[in-house]
Amino acid sequence: MNEGQAHLFEELVRRYQDRLYNFGLRICKDSQDAEDLVQETFINIFKYMSSFRRESLFRNWVYKIAVSVCIKMRRRSRYAPEQELSLEDVLPKDAAQAPEELPQWAKEPAERLLNEELGAKIKEAINALPPTYRLVVVLRDMEDFSTEETAQILDISQANVKVRLHRARFYIREAMKGYFAHDPS
Repeated sequence: MNEGQAHLFEELVRRYQDRLYNFGLRICKDSQDAEDLVQETFINIFKYMSSFRRESLFRNWVYKIAVSVCIKMRRRSRYAPEQELSLEDVLPKDAAQAPEELPQWAKEPAERLLNEELGAKIKEAINALPPTYRLVVVLRDMEDFSTEETAQILDISQANVKVRLHRARFYIREAMKGYFAHDPS
């Protein structure tokens, strides 16, 4: 790679690294996996740049590579156990280590807390989706790709994108019903 190409690739990395990382977090649900996804995606972009035929938008091609990397990562880790969190990692060893001052959340306005709680519930519902539905929701509703672009990225029909998106949104709505229900008593 000559100096001009290196500069262009650096610009490409600057332009897409944060977007791909956020995409990776939403899909992989783990920061280390998201970092791996970004790195593998850029390696593949570099490797296959000469094969980009401009049949689609460059952004769509980049995300198609990222989705492909994500699917390969999932296959590799299919039999890996889910990460476990032990109580010893979370709780202080003894009362002397417990913080004495109020936690930050206790100092914040209630509205912000409710928005953060709602965001966490929505994220939880999205993370609980099967991967095929989660990919469609993230691409359409979070990354703002059109139905046509999402279909191209995932190599499925537009009708299939619409069906998956409808099912995913239905699941999210069902998961959120309990959050919005209130007891009138």
